[in-house]
Amino acid sequence: MTDIAPIRKAVFPVAGLGTRFLPATKAIPKEMLPVVDRPLIQYAVDEAREAGIEQMIFVTGRGKSAIEDHFDIAFELEKTMSERGKDISVLEPTRLGPGNCAYVRQQEPLGLGHAIWCARDIVGDEPFAIFLPDEFMVGKPGCMKQMVDAYTRIGGGNLISVLEVAPEETSSYGVIAPGKRDGAITEVTGLVEKPAPGTAPSNLIISGRYILQPEVMRTLEHQEKGAGGEIQLTDAMAQMIGNQPFHAVTFDGRRFDCGSKAGFAAANFALALERPDIGPELRAFAVDLLG
Repeated sequence: MTDIAPIRKAVFPVAGLGTRFLPATKAIPKEMLPVVDRPLIQYAVDEAREAGIEQMIFVTGRGKSAIEDHFDIAFELEKTMSERGKDISVLEPTRLGPGNCAYVRQQEPLGLGHAIWCARDIVGDEPFAIFLPDEFMVGKPGCMKQMVDAYTRIGGGNLISVLEVAPEETSSYGVIAPGKRDGAITEVTGLVEKPAPGTAPSNLIISGRYILQPEVMRTLEHQEKGAGGEIQLTDAMAQMIGNQPFHAVTFDGRRFDCGSKAGFAAANFALALERPDIGPELRAFAVDLLG
């Protein structure tokens, strides 16, 4: 097998306004909303680290400084905790050194494709990962680790994570047209963004994790607006199919749509139940509540 470039960088598009969670997100980025006791963005960064990714690139917007603060060293907090004999190891995962993170602004809300394109100079000429933090993926190993392993196995190219859903749900998502299948890996022959009911080429939906070659940045450079009047990443990826290898990896794990209130609440409850420190108490509460 020829050598393939490793996946060292990840882009996190976090410039959205989070209007579906107002008023909670009026002053707090939606990516900082906690699932139990960790913000959504922390879970995504932890998933990236597990997959061997070294540099985190955050595409931010106005009012997102809390994300930068979260991944900085909180000297006053750590000093106070240490003086009081409290364990500060809980803060260790929140530290990203200067060489391990970068921030760039998306100055206009022109869509996911435009947000990714804003990171072009930092990504450079190498393959990179993309994480949509709203798509909360829970698995062992994590979703991106599964994808990186598949990327190594097939010798590179472009990969997206997919999940099987009921056919009537496909009109709400990006859907792949499948080719040959080898276990969890499926060849992608086409992509359709939010197909009309009954017209989807499969029930495999794109689920918020990507490994893309740098050529996608050149495609996005000239990408016209698509669905919703925005520059769609799906449209740019579709243009690459046939020119570069393109595959999907069916994620072995659970996905929570934390862009919706019901999905966010479900993620909190599901993960809390698994915690030995609070799970038994919550389980007893649920049994009592539901009778």
